[in-house]
Amino acid sequence: MKIKSAEFILSNSDVAKCPKNNIPEYAFIGRSNVGKSSLINMLTSRKSLAKTSGRPGKTQLINHFIINKEWYLVDLPGYGYARVSKSAKKTFQKFITQYFSLREQLVTGFVLVDIRHKPQPIDLDFMRYLGENGIPFSIIFTKADKLKPKAIENHVEDYKKILLETWEEVPNYFITSSSNNVGKEEVLEYIESLNSSMELE
Repeated sequence: MKIKSAEFILSNSDVAKCPKNNIPEYAFIGRSNVGKSSLINMLTSRKSLAKTSGRPGKTQLINHFIINKEWYLVDLPGYGYARVSKSAKKTFQKFITQYFSLREQLVTGFVLVDIRHKPQPIDLDFMRYLGENGIPFSIIFTKADKLKPKAIENHVEDYKKILLETWEEVPNYFITSSSNNVGKEEVLEYIESLNSSMELE
């Protein structure tokens, strides 16, 4: 898939105010500081479509971007360690779960995980929430440029082992690096294949 256009549409904290049309949506979410904004900018070939920041938890709203005038890329607030008040975190969690449970236009979610770290309970818990609620998702391992290939392989295997303790099969996953475009084509081709399959239905 070639990205010809990527345009910001709106931000809000109310799922009811998300776009009313039937354009398919792909939601990106992950722990704060996982590199989500950098990944979105890499996928869309835009330097500042999503605002990057050295301060974790910068994204605090549901952000819709229209891609090629065909599908929405949805940038969701990070879960976990954002430097915000407990009440603000509760608000984030509420509209994140509302988004996933109520948004009929959602095709699939992408859960971003920092490949440098061993499996984190907060990531596994969020994947479990999606699985228990029948919400399709893929895992995107980020920051692959920070590790050697063998270390990447070992960390992915660690995730597989833990997931297979409770899952019948490992969710679809991608290895990415925003700094050198690793995984870009694979993620975009996957989205394109899902869009094409919906058109055939």
